[in-house]
Amino acid sequence: MQAFDILFFVFALITIVSACIVVFSKNLMYAAFSLLFTFFGVAALYVLLYADFLAVTQVLIYVGGILVLLLFGVMLTSKVVKVEIQTSTLHVVPAMILVAVVAGTLSGLYYSTWKSVPAVTGAAPTTTTAALGEMLMTTYLLPFEIASVILLVALIGAAWTARKSRKAES
Repeated sequence: MQAFDILFFVFALITIVSACIVVFSKNLMYAAFSLLFTFFGVAALYVLLYADFLAVTQVLIYVGGILVLLLFGVMLTSKVVKVEIQTSTLHVVPAMILVAVVAGTLSGLYYSTWKSVPAVTGAAPTTTTAALGEMLMTTYLLPFEIASVILLVALIGAAWTARKSRKAES
C-alpha cells in the first residue's frame, strides 16, 4: 500500500465519521463543527483526485460561506443553541432498507464493471485550474456571463419577494 492510498483512506474515514456525527448528533453545535470536518475531508479528497479547482471551491464556498453563515445563525440565536434535536420520529427500518438497496446496487455495478476499466498508464495527472480559467475567459465567456446575470436576477427577485411578503405581514 502506497502513501497515496493511506492518505485516501484517512481522509475518507474522516469524511465518513464526521458526516455520521452530523447526521446522528443531537447537539446542533456538534453537528455544525462536524460539518466543518466533512467539508475539509471532501476538499482533501478532491486534492487527491487532482481536482484542485473543486477543492478550492469547496473550501471557499462551503467552509468559508455556508458553514460560517450556519454557525453565526446558530450562535446568534440564543434559543437554538440549547435545543436538543428530537430523533424519536426517525424511520430506521425504511432507511436501512434504502441503504441496503443503494449499497447492493453500487456493489453490483462495481463488481460487474471493474474488469472493463482500462489501466491508466503514461503521463502524470495535471492540475485543472489553468485550463478551467482559460476556458471560462475565452471559449465559455458568454455562457459564464449569462449564468452570472441569471443568478443576479434570481437574487434580486428573492430579495424583492421576501421584502414584499414582509410588508404584507405588517
